[in-house]
Amino acid sequence: MKDIALALEGVHTHIGQYHILHGVDLRVPEGEVFVLLGRNGAGKSTTLRTIMQLWKASQGRISYRGDELIGRGTPSLADLGIAYVPETTGVFSTLTVGENLLLAARRARTTRELDTARLDWIFELFPALKKFWMFPAGKLSGGQKQMLSVARAICEPRALLLIDEPSKGLAPAMVTNLVAALAEMRRQKTTIVLVEQNFSMAKALGDQVAVLDNGRTVHQGSMEDLARDDALQRQLLGLHLGAHQ
Repeated sequence: MKDIALALEGVHTHIGQYHILHGVDLRVPEGEVFVLLGRNGAGKSTTLRTIMQLWKASQGRISYRGDELIGRGTPSLADLGIAYVPETTGVFSTLTVGENLLLAARRARTTRELDTARLDWIFELFPALKKFWMFPAGKLSGGQKQMLSVARAICEPRALLLIDEPSKGLAPAMVTNLVAALAEMRRQKTTIVLVEQNFSMAKALGDQVAVLDNGRTVHQGSMEDLARDDALQRQLLGLHLGAHQ
């Protein structure tokens, strides 16, 4: 049995007067792709932001490799090898593509010091980033900004990657490249927590899956078991994955 990399126990999150998470429990195995599914508004993005300490848990525990995360500053999570790709991309519009990557590279001071082998790999996955290397990120298309956001998170090896709907806005060919990139990261023993509405992509990558509903964990198990159980899919999600290839 694999060690647990990330664990959430009874996590509640309030945003102002709104109670968003009502007791999320997750156990994410080391080195696997863990998919979070659920209807819109179920609490998936809030869960990622709470793990990252962008929103503060009002109750519960969040631990990574045994270290408590609640109460830590968000920047300190990078020291643990944790990276986050938000749904909103969060690129710096006035900086070039290269400068955006440099900000995420803790081992380089200039773009010339970036890991060239790693960059070549990223350019194979997302050729547009090489083409627009010197362009301000604000001039990129929505899909290109999404590529840059993902590339920024993987420009150096990470131990844990939290990624929120990475395929959103990407053309099918780019989704294929993204699946290949995340699969390679899994082979490199990166633990990945993935929120994704593209069920074909989720099935292709996921080892484990949890389903959230109304801010609570209502199911956790293997992706393989969920993918072959149409009745369970309808019960948990109101649909079956086979209809969303």
